Amino acid sequence: MKAGNETYLEATDISQIIPVFPLAGALLLPGGQMPLNIFEPRYLAMIDDAMHGNRLIGMIQPALKQSEKPSKEPLLCEIGCVGRITAFQECGDGRYMINLTGICRYRILEEVKGKGGYRQCKIGVFAEELHEEHHEGDVDRDALLTTFKRYLDANDMEADWESIDKADNNTLVTALCMMSPYGPAEKQALLEAPDLKNRADTLIAITEIYLARESDNSTNRLQ
Repeated sequence: MKAGNETYLEATDISQIIPVFPLAGALLLPGGQMPLNIFEPRYLAMIDDAMHGNRLIGMIQPALKQSEKPSKEPLLCEIGCVGRITAFQECGDGRYMINLTGICRYRILEEVKGKGGYRQCKIGVFAEELHEEHHEGDVDRDALLTTFKRYLDANDMEADWESIDKADNNTLVTALCMMSPYGPAEKQALLEAPDLKNRADTLIAITEIYLARESDNSTNRLQ
């Protein structure tokens, strides 16, 4: 089974209407890997239908401002990421353990009436992400790793620097963004960054703000 962009080369290779999985604080990026534990009945039905079809799911965050549709369902952010189910395991207690591989970002055009209790949307994909070559030289790798190290030091954490040194810029930026501990607004900003360089710069800026706040809090506690 092919995974990621190898299967999808043009926008027409992806369905115009896909099931969407609203999950606050979850960030899937093209080329990234997201494990999910599925247990709610309507999302179990969503996975069943996806597995019998093209295995595509649209990850999306609820709208950052707490607003609802008349149906009481939360409104959704405008931009999400299409993922393909590339691993599936059914647990004895009825849960599904799946892995999504990010394919490309998408924009919601409109929500359509779904089935099985889960939500579906008509989407437009960022087609250039299906076959673009990331300009890895544009990423300020030194600045990114320096900021990452400062974050680790501030939180008394360690990292596998051997693996980090071997990772290309695309893998590194995607992994650092997806595992970053920031909130829904920051995660959405990372998702909406238009390219790899901007995504890396956004992550650096968010981390710098976090470190500055931590430093101010530490100074205030000592006074």
